Amino acid sequence: MTGMEAGLLLQTEIEARLIPQTGLEAGLLLQLGFGALAVLTALTAAPFLRSRAVGILCTLIAVTGFLTGLAAMLGGTGGLRISIALPMDPLLLAPDRLGGLFMLIVSGVGILVSLYSMSSTHGPDASRTAWVAMPVFLVGMQLVPAATDSVSFLLALEIMTLGSTVLLLADHASRATVASAGIWYSAMSQLSFFFILAGFAVLAAASGGTSFSNPQAIEPGPANVAFVLFLLGFGGKAELVPLHVWVPRVLPEAPSHVSAAMSGAMVKIGVYGGLLVCIRLLPDGPAWWGIAIMVVGGASALYGILQASVSSDLKVLLAYSTTENMGLVFLGLGASLLLRGYDATAAADAALVAALLLAVSHAAFKSTLFLGAGAIIHATGERNLDRLGGLGARMPVTAAAFGVASLGAAAIPITSGFVAEWMLLQSLIHGGRLNGAVVSVTASVAMPLAVAVIALTAGLALLTFVKAYGIAFLARPRSAEAAKAREVPPLMQLSLALGALFVLALGLLPGPIAALVAHTVSSNPSAAVQSIGLGGVSLPGIGAVLDPIMLVVLSALVAIPVIVSIIVSARRHPHRTVDLPWGGGGSRARPRMQYTATSYAEPLVRVFDDVLKPSRDVQVTHVAESRYLVERVRVEQRVSDVFETRLYRPVLNLFQRYGIVVRHVANGSIHRYLSYSFVALLIVLIVVSL
Repeated sequence: MTGMEAGLLLQTEIEARLIPQTGLEAGLLLQLGFGALAVLTALTAAPFLRSRAVGILCTLIAVTGFLTGLAAMLGGTGGLRISIALPMDPLLLAPDRLGGLFMLIVSGVGILVSLYSMSSTHGPDASRTAWVAMPVFLVGMQLVPAATDSVSFLLALEIMTLGSTVLLLADHASRATVASAGIWYSAMSQLSFFFILAGFAVLAAASGGTSFSNPQAIEPGPANVAFVLFLLGFGGKAELVPLHVWVPRVLPEAPSHVSAAMSGAMVKIGVYGGLLVCIRLLPDGPAWWGIAIMVVGGASALYGILQASVSSDLKVLLAYSTTENMGLVFLGLGASLLLRGYDATAAADAALVAALLLAVSHAAFKSTLFLGAGAIIHATGERNLDRLGGLGARMPVTAAAFGVASLGAAAIPITSGFVAEWMLLQSLIHGGRLNGAVVSVTASVAMPLAVAVIALTAGLALLTFVKAYGIAFLARPRSAEAAKAREVPPLMQLSLALGALFVLALGLLPGPIAALVAHTVSSNPSAAVQSIGLGGVSLPGIGAVLDPIMLVVLSALVAIPVIVSIIVSARRHPHRTVDLPWGGGGSRARPRMQYTATSYAEPLVRVFDDVLKPSRDVQVTHVAESRYLVERVRVEQRVSDVFETRLYRPVLNLFQRYGIVVRHVANGSIHRYLSYSFVALLIVLIVVSL
């Protein structure tokens, strides 16, 4: 064989061809084409054109992915096959209905982020490297739900991770915290990837193939091992505890449009992976799988919202809130698995649809919240709530969009968050009984506990977002930067307005949306969810009905008299400027006399002291040398991540000490190195002889 022939045999031959019965291939090809064009434009465009040109192309990538995902949800077939001259199945990109839903989710967030980034990026965030990474990130997220085999799934997952890592590190040269966040993100991403890779390896060994389209029956042993590996892997991608520790470091340090994409879209890949495993690859799992997912989801929801409620950093608050929301999604998925195992099909379907609606609604309101946080930082340079205030009058569009998204995050009626949590609660309340009889002791205990978790989570979420919105937008300015704030550019306003409209649309028209979502996971969607009236939703299997239009009418009937009475009272009693008694009679209340985010959350810190483990530092400065007269008191309170300090730090310190010891082994002595080689040779000979 000649060298040329050997080279030809070793060369990987890649052939991309369309599947004959296609309907989705054009969209997939356009996504890849726009992605390649965006990368080329980012490399060649002049700096003053780069942001707009690549931003437009990224918007086209997202719009194409949105339409492709919608076509897949409506039953479109076909895809793109990539045949590789290696002993493995061809790579196939062909999203089904479930994959189409998640393509639609990540692409919808991509549209908002791409529009926003054209005006928000500057400095390192608008560099050639950052704009090359942006389309790579978007295309990677869109290709993961389109993959139909484990190899293409893992390749798309790594493309997505690579793009997001580069975007995160765009400003690493000027901020040391960005470099630290990048290390944590890279380490945790690769740890999750290792677990996912190991899970697919177990499945491939047990089934004899890498394709998702024809899952084979797998023995309970390998199936249980694969499930645990997938729960760890996709749980890390979805920010579930204890693999969430990268979240409070990465999302606050990333550029705001990247934070929005990571929180609103990228974490949904973890949700999609969990659904892929539990619905398609391993559909007949035992009841303990559902219990395990519910425990992890419930713990994530409670811990995430507790940390969010006591945070005064706006982006850290939103990051921990994402952990809470993903915990609720997995709580619904686990409840569905548990109920289906006891033949409570109607409640199981409702819980599964609720989990999907939670994912859709979270993509809408959380991306809007992160973009709103970015607008605040753009206008003030601050993300510390204790230094904000008065932004409602100075940034009306941002205030309105952030307010609507906050209502959605707090699950207030006529928003997307309320509909999803209402449906999840209905499935849990009715899931413990079937035809009036107790389904099982396990379910009858698990369902009320899950309801209690959701109730506590909802209450803490309401408190958290009242704090975030009230202190940032309604209080008086606490810094010169907040007092000088002005509204952000029009494209950023447009993204915020579109996100807020999505939140309201999902809340006012849940029926058609829930019915469409039900088609992605249910063999009999009409029995699980039905659309009624103008936009209401019905769960016929458990007899629950929700009509948001009636909620709007009832709210108006209650609110209109209150508003009229307030207006009449205001006209009868005009506002007067009066010196307040606690101002000493000499001045009105100053901004420092208002509640801060820290003081607002102080009661919660005391109640949950054993969970949050706060640290407090009180510094008292006396007047001159007096022991009695105090000039200044400074109180500083920090709430660290318990999992990081109690779990990860000890392990990292152990490895660091081990590394120091090992460093002494390599002291540069040639005699010592020869001794190591001799000992290694003896060990190999002994092993071979045995």
